[in-house]
Amino acid sequence: MNISDVASSTGLPVKTIRYYEDIGLIAPARSANGYRQFSDSDLHKLAFIGRARSLGFGIDACRDLLRLYNDQTRASADVKKLAQSHLGEIDRKIAELGQMRATLSHLVDACAGNDRPDCPILADLAADRSKA
Repeated sequence: MNISDVASSTGLPVKTIRYYEDIGLIAPARSANGYRQFSDSDLHKLAFIGRARSLGFGIDACRDLLRLYNDQTRASADVKKLAQSHLGEIDRKIAELGQMRATLSHLVDACAGNDRPDCPILADLAADRSKA
């Protein structure tokens, strides 16, 4: 299977597939003319990585997940630990976004939004926080 067929099958851009090869996540065979020849195993790995990436796992975590997936002696506790760590990071990001939203919502509410030049949004952005 060539790279464009793999891209269609996995929904991953060709550029992404090449990148995954460059960083060693996959290693498709090469034909005599140098074209990549993807196996069903490569296709499965790419789908696996695509799904993991869609859940927000970084490249290093994907590498760890692939390693664990291929290790028939793995402990599911290792997989769970990796997923729990990622879930904690997602929770931290959600909390940060909640704080950002609350602050911005307060600033939007405080702004009159009229023809006058004074604006609490700009005043807050310009505030020197290093002296706080």
